[in-house]
Amino acid sequence: MATSSNSKNGGNGKTVHDATPSWPQAKRPPKDAPNVVWIVLDDLGFAQLGCYGSAIETPHIDSLAGNGLRYTNFHVTAMCSPTRTCLLTGRNHHAAGMGYLADFDTGFDNARGAITKRAATLAEMLREGGYSTIALGKWHLTPPSHMSPAGPFDHWPTQRGFDRFYGFLGGEEDQWAPELWYDQHFVPPKACDNYHLSEDLVDRAEEFLGDQMTSAPDKPFFLYLAFGACHAPHQAPQSYLDKYKGQFDHGWDVERERTLERQKKLGIVPQNTQLAPPNPGVKAWKDLGPDARRVLARFQEVFAGFTEHTDAQIGRLVAWLEKRGKLDNTVFVVLSDNGASGEGGEHGSVNEYRYFLGLPDTQAENLAEIDKIGGPWTHNHYPAAWAQAGNTPLKFYKKYTYGGGVRAPLIVHWPKRLKERGALRRQFQHAIDLAPTMLDVCGVEAPKVYRGIEQMPLHGTSLAYTFDGAEAPSHHITQYFEMGGQRGIWHDGWKAVTNHRSGEPYENDKWELYDVRNDYSETVDLAAKEPARLKEMIELWWREAEAYNVTPLDDRAQARAFARDPETSGRSRFVLYPGGRLMTPVTGPNFSMRPFKIAAHVEARAKGEEGVLFAYGRRAAGFSLFVHDDKLVFEYNLAGRRTTVETKAGLPAGAHVFGCALTMNGKEASLDLTIDGGVVTQAKLPQAFPAGFGVLPSQCGLNTPSPVSPRYEAPFRFAGKLDRVEVDLGPADMAAIAGLWAAAIRSQ
Repeated sequence: MATSSNSKNGGNGKTVHDATPSWPQAKRPPKDAPNVVWIVLDDLGFAQLGCYGSAIETPHIDSLAGNGLRYTNFHVTAMCSPTRTCLLTGRNHHAAGMGYLADFDTGFDNARGAITKRAATLAEMLREGGYSTIALGKWHLTPPSHMSPAGPFDHWPTQRGFDRFYGFLGGEEDQWAPELWYDQHFVPPKACDNYHLSEDLVDRAEEFLGDQMTSAPDKPFFLYLAFGACHAPHQAPQSYLDKYKGQFDHGWDVERERTLERQKKLGIVPQNTQLAPPNPGVKAWKDLGPDARRVLARFQEVFAGFTEHTDAQIGRLVAWLEKRGKLDNTVFVVLSDNGASGEGGEHGSVNEYRYFLGLPDTQAENLAEIDKIGGPWTHNHYPAAWAQAGNTPLKFYKKYTYGGGVRAPLIVHWPKRLKERGALRRQFQHAIDLAPTMLDVCGVEAPKVYRGIEQMPLHGTSLAYTFDGAEAPSHHITQYFEMGGQRGIWHDGWKAVTNHRSGEPYENDKWELYDVRNDYSETVDLAAKEPARLKEMIELWWREAEAYNVTPLDDRAQARAFARDPETSGRSRFVLYPGGRLMTPVTGPNFSMRPFKIAAHVEARAKGEEGVLFAYGRRAAGFSLFVHDDKLVFEYNLAGRRTTVETKAGLPAGAHVFGCALTMNGKEASLDLTIDGGVVTQAKLPQAFPAGFGVLPSQCGLNTPSPVSPRYEAPFRFAGKLDRVEVDLGPADMAAIAGLWAAAIRSQ
């Protein structure tokens, strides 16, 4: 009988002895394809690096700039998740599904809180092209409904193109005690003296890159290192905080003037550039009293120390790459995701969760804790006036589409390729241009279909033409902006922009017009002089909005937290088991402005055994039910303002149900501590837990990575035998939810 050939076995042979073997060929990038390192800084203003005019010392970043290129006309979106979407996809953020922060899925495709699968990330594209891919630090591209140890994981870094991930999923982190995820599992910060997140991230970068170089030394890599810095909380080792003592006593007005002078000398801005007028609500430094000046200057000293400490970590990474011969052919990019943040308000804050929860700050509280600012027991944010100084010479801040919100530093360092060193580039660029640039220089094509899904085209343009072309005209001519109702449009050197207030009709918005070629800081409004041009610009904005899925416009700010899918908001009962962790008020219980009951079923407890039964939150905010000194204790932490309720000593040993119940009467709240269902202690609370947002995890049997209460150290595991904790939620106070909308309006 005749035998047929077997194509799977090389086309012939019934045994390995007479068959021809073959192996699949792995995809390889072009020979000498560069490595790629992106350093993404957070909430760092246009003027907060030394090489962009700052008084803050950033020698390592300045060195990269001095041996590379600085861009003075680079733009981002006005907030973090949308910019990161632009960076990683090369597409405009609304079209890619990230119209606002990842914290919110509003039910519309332009604001899903996740990047659409129709926009493959740079990591996905480079990995297909033969690169190793590593993500470290801030992600903030996973919707809260997916932030669960049980998944779904399809919008976590490891399923959006990154081989490895170590970092945090939310928008900000405590630098001393972060909530960290290693690939897809929770890990506590490594145990060491004087732990700091920025240092940890660079340690991990060296570890992961070392693994890659050992295992596949000829394979290029893409390292995406997104620091938590310089976003609040501003925290750094004490030596860095103390270095800047007294250096900002002259105040923000003088600092803006000095910064602009340095920028002109550096060539960062044109010589005719004027300072934008003070933003609304910013007081003149000379009009402040001595106590106010002292604490407000301290906030800036701490921010400066935090920034320099971050620069030092970047320097460590650069030195590590250089020692291993990898720096010469690495495209090393440093940028910020948006302008400096004005969310610290008039006074600044020793606890930024007050902003998230709609709680006011006071100068008196800040002054009382001045010596703690930047340390582990504050979650601090500097005042808005220092943010405007950090955006010199521009107006407004993060969240706004004026220059202060959307102009950002960009540094490109690539010794093997760049002919000029320390040069400036003035062509208009946007965050959507960086992914196309990397694909261009790495020799990787953007796929038309990725994993069976048709891809939208790239919206950005490679900026590689600028590497040797200082005088080349801009390839990126038109770019829209929109964030929370704020709108703007750039076209061929002109910019139209409007300052929208939440809740106001959009047709009432007053558009302004600037010739940014001759008015870098947007100070001379030409709307009245050039009405025809303004009309064309507004019409162009609407065409771009239609093309990139910007509508429906949404100006609800953090009030979006209540525009939730019923499937993620209808659950009122939760059962947690020891060690269990529910990461957000979307995947876990949402205690905002509602009554609740908590029942901890203890199977056995001997006298003296103590620990946390249930905790919601961390050092910055939350509450904890725990046993301490043979008492049942409930500590209520309203962003650093604490109320403690506890029983008398002598808790019964054995099996019992320890619990608490919060009840509401209008704005008032009270708490009962219970044992086996009976009330043993009652007390008034300042209010029900405020309506707001933030990553505050619910935990059973422990409290980590930081303690809600200073009466114990994390994790303070319950030493007895805990079976489960039951949480029952009452109905939310809808009037309080409506109040969040009003708070959003007042915050602008």
